[in-house]
Parts: sequence; C-alpha cells; structure tokens
Amino acid sequence: MCPIASTATKCGNCGPGYSTPLEAMKGNCHGLRKRTEVIHRLPMPNLKDELHHSGWNTCSSCFGDSSKSRTKLVLPSLISSRIYVVDVGSEPRAPKLHKVIEPKDIHAKCELAFLHTSHCLASGELMISSLGDLKGNGKGGFVLLDGETFEVKGTWERPGGAAPLGYDFWYQPRHNVMISTEWAAPNVLRDGFNPADVEAGLYGSHLYVWDWQRHEIVQTLSLKDGLIPLEIRFLHNPDAAQGFVGCALSSTIQRFYKNEGGTWSVEKVIQVPPKKVKGWLLPEMPGLITDILLSLDDRFLYFSNWLHGDLRQYDVSDPQRPRLTGQLFLGGSIVKGGPVQVLEDQELKSQPEPLVVKGKRVAGGPQMIQLSLDGKRLYVTTSLYSAWDKQFYPDLIREGSVMLQVDVDTVKGGLKLNPNFLVDFGKEPLGPALAHELRYPGGDCSSDIWI
Repeated sequence: MCPIASTATKCGNCGPGYSTPLEAMKGNCHGLRKRTEVIHRLPMPNLKDELHHSGWNTCSSCFGDSSKSRTKLVLPSLISSRIYVVDVGSEPRAPKLHKVIEPKDIHAKCELAFLHTSHCLASGELMISSLGDLKGNGKGGFVLLDGETFEVKGTWERPGGAAPLGYDFWYQPRHNVMISTEWAAPNVLRDGFNPADVEAGLYGSHLYVWDWQRHEIVQTLSLKDGLIPLEIRFLHNPDAAQGFVGCALSSTIQRFYKNEGGTWSVEKVIQVPPKKVKGWLLPEMPGLITDILLSLDDRFLYFSNWLHGDLRQYDVSDPQRPRLTGQLFLGGSIVKGGPVQVLEDQELKSQPEPLVVKGKRVAGGPQMIQLSLDGKRLYVTTSLYSAWDKQFYPDLIREGSVMLQVDVDTVKGGLKLNPNFLVDFGKEPLGPALAHELRYPGGDCSSDIWI
C-alpha cells in the first residue's frame, strides 16, 4: 500500500488528520505500486505477546491542535499486556521501536491486563481497553497513557467502575457518550473456543454505555441474538447518535441509537443465518462476524464472516434497513473439497470454490478489514487470533496468513477481488506469520474519531 497524506488541505494551524470525515475522503492514495511486497520488518523483542490491534498517538480528534503530530503507532498486546510504541514519523518506510511499556507498570497503576483497542483522545492522551485483570478474570477497564511520554497515568474509569467484561469501544463526545463491548474473560478464550462455555453463559452479550464526562457506566444494554459483540462503530458524523456493532457468534449486526427519552436502545438489523453442516465442530456453523467498518461518508457498512468465508457490503443510508449491495467469498470453512459438507443453506445453492490468488490457495477466511479513505479499496487479512486460528484453520499456522485487496464500487455498490494483489505472510524469513490488523499511515476508518 502507498502512504496517504496526513491532511487533505495543508494549513499552518492544523493538527493531525482531517477537519471532517468528508474531508478525509479526499485523502486518496496516489500511484499504487505495481508489485505487492513487504518493504520493511520490525522485529519485536519478546515472543508470545499476541499483537492484535493498534492505534495512533494522535488523530483527527486533535485536528485543532497544531502541536500534535501523528508519528507513533501504539500496539497493545492481547496476551502479554505489553504496549509497544513504534516511531513511524522520522522514517515511515523504516519504523523504529520507540518505547516498551512493561506489564508491571500497567498492573501497578491500573490492575488491568489483556489489552485490546487503542484510541487517541482530544486531550492528547491515549486510552486502551482491557479484557481482564492480572489473573485472567474478566475486567473491562481502560488504561490511560500520556500522549507525549507514554507513561501510564492510571485508569480512565473511576476506581471500582470497570465493566464485567471488555473488548472494543468508541466515543461520541457531542452526545457525552462512550459505548464498550465484550468478548469473554481471558481465561475463557485464550486457549481456544469451547462450546460448553457458551452454554455456561461465559461469553459476552451486552453493551456498556458510559457517561463520557463522568467516566462511569450509566446503562447496560442486553443484546437479543447478540452473543460476543466485538467491533463497535459509531457513525463517523460527530453529530450522529447511532452506530453498529458486530456480534460474532450470533452473526448479527445490531444498531444502537439514542431514543426519544434520551437513553440508548439497540435493535437487530442484519442476521447472517447459520449453515447446517457435517464434519465440523458443531452441527450448525455461524458466519462469525469478526470485523466491521463504516465508510467515512457513513453510506456503506462492511463486515467479514470469518467462518463462512464471505465479505459483505451493505448500503446503510437508512441505518434501520441495511441493503446488501456486495458479497465476495474469500476462502472460509465451507469451500468445495474441504472437510465440511453443507447440508442445509438458506443463502447459497452450492458451496463456494476455494480461493486461489497468484497461484496460492488462501487458508482461513476474511477477518480484519481496512478501507482506503476514498472508500475505493478494501484490504483484508485472514488471521483472527493464534489459538483460534489453530483450532479452526490449522493450515494458517503452517502457511501463514495473507493480505488481499478488494475493489469497491462506491456508486452502485459491489465488491471485486484484485487478482494481482497478494501479500503472502507465509514467506516471511523467520517462518509463517499471522498478520491481523491493518493501518493507513494517515489515519483510516477505524482509527480516527471526530469531536
């Protein structure tokens, strides 16, 4: 991928990012490379961190502060709880490790561990969500970092005010709200998926509504058909009082919104039906929605079904009535010739063909996705989390994940795979790698929040 300019219109008093989401859409990528290749590798000093998600030291929430600059990428570790800060400002094509925040520093001030989402705040601080405490029990709190020194300041929430479980979060200051999601306690999910844990009620099914100014939970939303709510996205328009969350195990998209009474409600707006199968872990296979994105104009919603293997695009101009406009199969568990036989399918007449790109048969299914600012290119990786990769797609461990690129029709809707784009992480010098999240250098659809 080629870098994107950090601002659409240069101005002497502007900070990082863009003034509005629509301005950000003008930040096009000029001159795509004819070859897709890894141009730099930055080894981490520790093993088994499980680098999962990442965020910038600052973003469009600080657009009005000219003293801020998007120069550091912050990478929390899901398992070790370390936080790596990578300097990409001095040489974007050859980033360097700037700082490592050790787990003991986080434990001492926050009593939080198993870190996930990182967002920059308008205050210049950084906020990182947690899944648990030091012993692997559930604890959905938030680590606060100084945006200049990256020192641990403490927790964002009030003492004793963490949610029972945690995962992702998004804030919308004009409505004085933040909403967080939940996966499961680290001790439940870390070694793989056990269906008995679902029966025991150990996986999440709630959203937590926080007062943004008071830093406390003011409402808990129970999700009908909403097991494992993972990625959450408010509409990018900072005036909007609604958004979407993808519920992985139930394979639903739920719309959350501020109701007439001033509190928050949620409703199911998309259901991906399970498939009755033979030769799999369970008699019914869910789609397993593992990532969602909104285009910066809030017109299109994208999500991945990691198990079924399809990537979807919906027109959400009417957020209450999403309309399917694009669907593309990129591997998955139900391809022809695999171990799984589909016995009953409410959507497909036959099992999809295996995906082969530039001579490589792609293992796994579409997982993390990232959209170019102009909305015309969607990038996809295939690894979820190493323990779950090993359980559901053992070929991924042997062959490594890949990155693919999908061309998007932004006028009528539609998705088309670019057959000439492939980054094969199975060919890494130190052996197959499991690439997960993607970031654009100048900000993207899931890193920047407007205030």
